[in-house]
Formats: sequence, structure tokens, C-alpha cells
Amino acid sequence: MKREAYRSLRNISREEPLGPGGSLCAGCGGLLALRLFHKALGENVIFVNAAGCFSLLALFPFTPLRSSWLYTAMACAPAGAQGIRDALDILRERGKLAPAADRKVVVVTGDGAAQDIGLQSTMAAIHRGLDFYYFCYDNEAYANTGFQTSASTPYGSRTATAPITPAFPLGVVQQRRDLFEIWRVQKPPYVATVSAADPLDLSEKVYRASKLSGPKLFIALSPCPPGWEAEPEKSVELARLAVETGIWPLKEAVYGQVSHTKVPRRFKPVEEYLASQGRFRHLFEPKRNDEAIARIQAAVEKYWKAVSDAVAPQEPLSNEAVG
Repeated sequence: MKREAYRSLRNISREEPLGPGGSLCAGCGGLLALRLFHKALGENVIFVNAAGCFSLLALFPFTPLRSSWLYTAMACAPAGAQGIRDALDILRERGKLAPAADRKVVVVTGDGAAQDIGLQSTMAAIHRGLDFYYFCYDNEAYANTGFQTSASTPYGSRTATAPITPAFPLGVVQQRRDLFEIWRVQKPPYVATVSAADPLDLSEKVYRASKLSGPKLFIALSPCPPGWEAEPEKSVELARLAVETGIWPLKEAVYGQVSHTKVPRRFKPVEEYLASQGRFRHLFEPKRNDEAIARIQAAVEKYWKAVSDAVAPQEPLSNEAVG
């Protein structure tokens, strides 16, 4: 991906459509990503928020947002977005809403609503070709209700519903479900993974998506300090480590065609990422679980080998190749 609009940090807007004063956890990785996302979209936005962590972002009558924010139940945010988009389109057709006053419609959910409870209404919205953005802050658990296992929870993680016991020493034993692929196979206009640790990559993807009409997904890996058992000031470092170890690939799919937008020159071992979080502490103490760590490393290497094999020899995977 050759960057067109965001070549340096100076290109990122200094306007703050999402200001301080919200009541989310300090160091919330999802909030960091949403702030950058909102900057790239601008202020003419209506957010439709499914119940979750971000339900605490705007508490009536106080809000840190300059844009509009609508709450829905966990299962039906895309349906709410459909109603808003239809209303805006009708107003435009009747000449009661100038094109310059139109609004982008954005669904905001956690991975629980995106992967599980709200998946049915999301698939219906994709099928209808709804012109909307879908922003998923993926903290890899149901974090708002106590950090229970979700379909996004990775293998080896401890959660409230997968505690570490002598009978179950690994925590979660399932592999996380791939939301990117669930969307991609429907061939919507745009699907992307993003990270708050790479503001240019995130902002450029918003710019590219803005030129397309239809369903557009952004999945932001969102370090959760209380759930991941990490210090709030470490969130950006954790998000960066996820990319540098290859655990969180930065990629996009335009009408189903996948491109990786950033590939580390040299991958760091996944151990560096795992060891920095309390949810994986049981893999290192009181006794190191080499088998589980090796399994996670092997899964990452298998993924990137498949990516490498899919690229022609004359187009090697490198940062130069992907811009």
C-alpha cells in the first residue's frame, strides 16, 4: 500500500473531535485507536454504539465527543446504523439535508458484539450493502463484564471463565476466531486491521476506505490494562509488540483481495509479547510451559509462511514493498 494522504505524522489532524473527560479505563487501547480513527473521519459522524466497554464513553449529560453518539443493545447496532443511514438519505433526496451536512455512520462495538452477539445483524447489513463503517475495538474478551472468554480470546490466555487450575493449566484452549476472514469472504468494499501503535497506517486506511461506498470494517487490537494485567502506560508498547512479533498482522482487503500493509523486517519472538501481560503469566511461572509457547510461535510462523508463499518471488515481503 502506497500512502497517498498520510506520509508523515504532520498529516494527522490536530483537531480533537474526541476530547478528554471520558470515564473509560486509563490506557484503554480501544480509545487510543478510536481517537485516531475519529481524527481521520472528521467530525461529521454519527456513532452507533453496541453495549460494551464504550458504553461508558459518553454518560448523559456529559460527553467527550463533538460528534453524535447513539446507544443500542448489544445485538443490533448495525440495524440502528441502517435506520440512521436511511433517514439521512431520505432527507438528502427531499432536499432537507445539504450534501456538506451529511454524516458518516459508524458502528462501534467490542469483539463480543462483533464476533458473537451482534454477528447476525452485521451479516445482514453486509448482505444489504449498507454504506457504513464498523469499528471493532478488539480487547480479546468480554472486558466490560469481568473479562470473560470471547471468540476473539487467543489460545493460552487466562480469563474469568477460563481460570488457571491444575485440571486446566492453559486457560483458553481454543484458537481465536478470525473476524477479518468472516467479513472478507462476503467481499465487502473494505476490511482492515489497525493498531494505535501505527497512526499513519490506521489513518491511511480510513482515507482509502472513505473513497468506497458500502460496508467497511476496521479491527483495532486494543490492549486492556485491567484484563490483560498490564500497566496503562504500556498499551501502545503492547500494541506495537503484537505487530512486531507477527501476532497482529496489519492488512487490508479491498473487495476480498488481501494486501499486508506492514511486515516487520525481523520478527521478534512471541515470548516478548506474552511475557509482558499477566493474562499469560501462567505460561512462564511457576514453571515455564515451553510446549504452549512453542505452539503459539508455530501458529504465527505458519501464518506468515502462507503469506510469503502467496507473494511472487519478484515481490518480496518487505517494508519497501508495502510502502
